[in-house]
This record gives sequence, structure tokens and C-alpha cells, in this order.
Amino acid sequence: MFRSLLFHARLVIAWYLLVLVAFLLVDWIWSPLGRLVQLLGLVAIIFVVIRAHSHLVRVRMIAGKLSSAALASRQRRQIEVPFEAEEAFDLLDAAIRELPGVDRVDSARNHLQIRATASYADPYDLAQLGRYNPMRWIVSQRNRILATVSRGDGSSSFNLVCEPQSAPWSDWLQVDDGVNLENIQAIARAVTQGVASRRRGEQAAAAQTATEKELAIARLSLLQAQVEPHFLYNTLASAQVLVRSDPAGADAMLGHLIQYLRHSLPRTDRALSTLGDELERSRAYLQILKIRMGARLNLQIDVLDELLATPLPPMLLQTLVENAIKHGLEPRPGDGTVWIFARRQDGRVAVTVADDGKGFDAQASGTGIGLKNARERLKLIYAGQASLVIAANFPQGVAATITVPDHYSEEPSHG
Repeated sequence: MFRSLLFHARLVIAWYLLVLVAFLLVDWIWSPLGRLVQLLGLVAIIFVVIRAHSHLVRVRMIAGKLSSAALASRQRRQIEVPFEAEEAFDLLDAAIRELPGVDRVDSARNHLQIRATASYADPYDLAQLGRYNPMRWIVSQRNRILATVSRGDGSSSFNLVCEPQSAPWSDWLQVDDGVNLENIQAIARAVTQGVASRRRGEQAAAAQTATEKELAIARLSLLQAQVEPHFLYNTLASAQVLVRSDPAGADAMLGHLIQYLRHSLPRTDRALSTLGDELERSRAYLQILKIRMGARLNLQIDVLDELLATPLPPMLLQTLVENAIKHGLEPRPGDGTVWIFARRQDGRVAVTVADDGKGFDAQASGTGIGLKNARERLKLIYAGQASLVIAANFPQGVAATITVPDHYSEEPSHG
């Protein structure tokens, strides 16, 4: 109540002094005109009281309460945002441009400053009176907006000013019907909504990334679960037969099977195995087949010890070895050889599995499900930094080469 009375008194006193000066001046010049001036002055003061009351009501409606800061025609606010200065500048510039009544915006992006002007949004629709509109004398018809963005450490802040274009002394005679308060609150709301919208977008993107990561992990788990059950059954059946005819051979076969299964257990501690572990698995697999196939199968391995620690996806080398046996050597009569060798060049390691078997045909053209899965796993894990190439071996057979980054230790990219 006290602020309302003080606000009324300020405007009444200012206008009373203005009328008093005018009356004294007219009275000094021409006394009969003084009475007319007194009448006009009384009307003006009544009008000012009404306008002051309208201003108070509207400010209370906008702000929810009356305070010295809310009643002022010149509004200033500082807003903190969790964005870098350039991103915050774009957000503030968009909020100002969307403000009703804005007819000019000057943006200086390099200086992180914005200047704008806005026309008076008449809440009482008195503009139709034109130059006879009494609001022209007591309400500022033009307002301006000044904004500056300040840099912070990973964040920024706005220094925002909304004020009439008239000089500050005119605040003693004019009110703005809460227009600048309304403008600064509208800009603050738009900025807050922009920050919230971007946060929701980031959260949605994070949720989508997490979902894609879970799907990729599931796909990887499915792709690497390729222990061939028929191989296991055939090996156990062969060992059962050898127990009666060749106990030593059966014991050797079971020993290789145990070694194979030990290196085939699922790995939960890391996504990648090593070339050494995968080589041991493939060696055990080929030794089992060598017992079963006898002299038909020969094995040559040429891998330097310094390459054994090279990270490699589990079961990937095994897939190439199984393809060499199933599609290369088994369909071909007579004996054959499987080569496994690795080389390092230009920060990459190439691992090749070659055979001198049947070679490419309609059933083994390098596009089978096993090779397709192998390429998919390389894509998921290395994000385009690895490759699988299938080529003809000379003078016959197939050579499959996996090329991966040397000492690759990152988590899977998961697509």
C-alpha cells in the first residue's frame, strides 16, 4: 500500500509542479487565462492519478506483487545459462526476435551484443485516437532492448536491459504500463524454455545412444556366440571311437578340445581378445581336425611373438579357419594346408588365413553368413577402422585377411 501511495505521489507531484510552473507563467502574462490553466491542470492531475493506478494494477498482474523494481519503467536482469557464449547468444537473439512489437534487431555476434527497438504494445487500444491519444504524453511509445553475453567457464550469462527510449528524467512524468517488465519476463521465459528444450533433446539423444549401445552389445554377443555344436559332437564322438582303438589319440584329442573350450568361454571383462588367445583356440581346433583327418591336413603358423598382444575380436580368427576347412579342404580330395600368418605395417596388423583348397565357387564366394557376421562385428567394434578382405590364393584356394589397428584398446563404438 505504501509503495502504491508513493508511486501516485511521485507522479502527482511531478505533474503538479509542471502545471504550477505553467500557471505562474500564464498568470504573469495574462491573468484571465490562469483559470483555464488551473482547470486543465486539475484535469491533467486526475488523469495522471488514473494512469498511475492503471500502471499499478497491470504491474501487479504481470509480476504478481508490487515492488520498487517491478514498478520501474527501466528493467534489468542477469540470467545464467549452462551454454558456451556463442550458443547462448543464438538462444538470446532468437528470443528477442520473437518478442511482439520488435521492429528492429541489430546483432553483433563478434561482440556478443544485441540492440533492438520495440513499439509500445497498447493494452487499452487507444492508439486509434492518433495524435489525440492522451497516452502519447504519459506513456513512452518506443522501447529498446540492450543485451550483452558474458563468457564463463563452460557457461555464460546475459545482461539484459529493457527500457523506454526517452531520457531517464522523463520517468518522473511517464509510466510504461509494465510493458518493459513484460518484455524482460517474456525474454527470460523464452531463454528458460530454450535451455529446457535443449536439455530434453540432449537427454533424448543420450537415451537413444544408450539404447543403441545395448542393442549393439546384444548383436555383438550374438555374433560372437559361434561355437559350432556339430564340431563339438563330432569331436566327442571321434574321441569315443579312439578310446577303444587309440587311447593316446583320444587323450590328445580331448586335451585339444579342453584347450579349445577354455579359449571359447564368454568374456565379460572386455570386448576384445588378443591375437595370441585366438591363435591358441584356432591351433587347438586344427589339431583336433588333424587327428580326425590325419595326413590330409597340414598346418603352418607364422606369427611373431611381438604381435600376440594385438587386440582382436573373439572368434573372428576361428571363423576364417573354419571356412578354410569346410569350404576349402574338406570338399577337395587329397591333402591340403592351412596357413596362418600376421604382419605389422603402418600402425596396423594384418592377420591372414589361407588354404590351398577348392577355392571360390557358388557356395563359397566370400559372402557367406559367417563372413557377413565377421564384417558386421568389425564395423561395430572398430567403426570403419578395420577390414576383412577375401581373395583368391595362388595357385589355388582362398586367402582371408583381417586388418585391424595396432594396440586398439578403446571400448567398442557400437555403431
